[in-house]
Amino acid sequence: MNPANKPSDQSQNSYQRIDESLTFDYHRSDRRGLPEVVYGEGKNEVQLNSLLERLLAIGTSPLITRLPAVLAEKLAKSFPQMAHYPKARLLAPREMPPIELKQAIAVLSAGASDEAVAEEAALSARFLGAKVERYFDVGVACLQRILDIAPELDRFSSLIVVAGMEGALPSVVAGLTRTPVLAVPTSVGYGANLGGVSALLGMINSCSGGVSVFNIDNGFGAAYQAVLIGRKIEGI
Repeated sequence: MNPANKPSDQSQNSYQRIDESLTFDYHRSDRRGLPEVVYGEGKNEVQLNSLLERLLAIGTSPLITRLPAVLAEKLAKSFPQMAHYPKARLLAPREMPPIELKQAIAVLSAGASDEAVAEEAALSARFLGAKVERYFDVGVACLQRILDIAPELDRFSSLIVVAGMEGALPSVVAGLTRTPVLAVPTSVGYGANLGGVSALLGMINSCSGGVSVFNIDNGFGAAYQAVLIGRKIEGI
């Protein structure tokens, strides 16, 4: 497939049916201003091969999220311009898009068990054009760790704060900075964590102002919002 195969009238027909289960969207990046992202979980190898072939043929290198490792490795071999990031469960271009935002985004994680979700957020934000700085393993079990980096937090456009267990870290961080906090609960925790529900409820019920909460384990969603905030601030 090549650019000549795009629908001729972009305003009226910006999509093309691939098969009974997939419809290819040509102009999502034009509408949103950000590169193409594909949710990989639940899609099979044939579907993802078809999507990648079409996107790469028109000069778009997508991000594919939530990929099982075996499938991601197969796709990386078939499409050498793509790289597998196993911890984050991502397939992304080997050459990431250029950084567009001047002000960086920070990703904080409470513990090592939360790093897979935090890394999904960090790599997604980088793919979407942001400079990213990581502060991992700064949870409230040793409060001094977050207090030590508190003076740094005001220089970012937003903070993605990832935590499981009781989900306390975003509330603490929001009480230390004027920067917006994008809170991501993880499914990490013992039985009463309920697969991340207790962390989610803790974050939703935060008494600290400026905390926005995303779905359980949704590092990508927080990254997308963080980049939109940065682009709005900088007039992009």
